[in-house]
Amino acid sequence: MSGSFLGLALLAAAPAAPPDLVDAASAVPGLAVDLRYARADNFFGHAFYPPGARCLLLRPVAERLARASAAAARAGYRLKVWDCYRPHAVQWAMWERMPKKGYVADPRTGSHHNRGAAVDVTLILLDGSEVEMPTAFDAFGPAARHGAKASSPEVGGRRDLLRTVMEAAGFRINRAEWWHYEAPEAKGAPLLDVPVTGAP
Repeated sequence: MSGSFLGLALLAAAPAAPPDLVDAASAVPGLAVDLRYARADNFFGHAFYPPGARCLLLRPVAERLARASAAAARAGYRLKVWDCYRPHAVQWAMWERMPKKGYVADPRTGSHHNRGAAVDVTLILLDGSEVEMPTAFDAFGPAARHGAKASSPEVGGRRDLLRTVMEAAGFRINRAEWWHYEAPEAKGAPLLDVPVTGAP
C-alpha cells in the first residue's frame, strides 16, 4: 500500500474528535446551576438527566456566558441556568412524552441544546436570592414572550437586563421564551449524544 493510500486509510479509521464541551459551573464565575430536567418537578413531570448531571456547553459558548455573567454582576445580579447541553437521546425522550413543536424541538432536526450551543437562563441576586421574572421556567404562553407586558416595571426591567447582557455577549433570543438563548456556534454544529456526567 502506498504512503498516500495508507494515510487516507488511517484518516478514515481515526475516531472523531470529542466535542469541546466544558463545565460551565467552572468556566463561568458566579454561575448558579439548577438543572430542572435532572428532577421530576418540571414541565414533563419526569427527570431526564441522571444524578450528577452538569451544565456542559461548547467552549466558545461558555466563554460568551462568562461575559454575560460579568455584565450581570456589574448590575447586581448573577446568572442561573436551568438547562444547557442536552443529549440527543434526551431530546427523543422528551419528544415521546410531548411530540408537539413549540413545546419540544423535533429530534429529527434537533435543538441547539443538543449541540451545546443553547442555554436556559435567568437572573438571581448576588447572594443567591430568587427574584421575580415574567414567568416560571417552561411556563409556555403569551406571558413568556419577550414582547409581553410584564407584571411590573421591575420584572420587565430584569427581563430586559437579561436580554441586554446576553445579546451583548453574542447570544440570540427565542421570542417565545424569555429564558432561552442561542449562540452563533450552533450553526453547523453536530447533534451530540455524550453523557452529562463524568468528564466532558
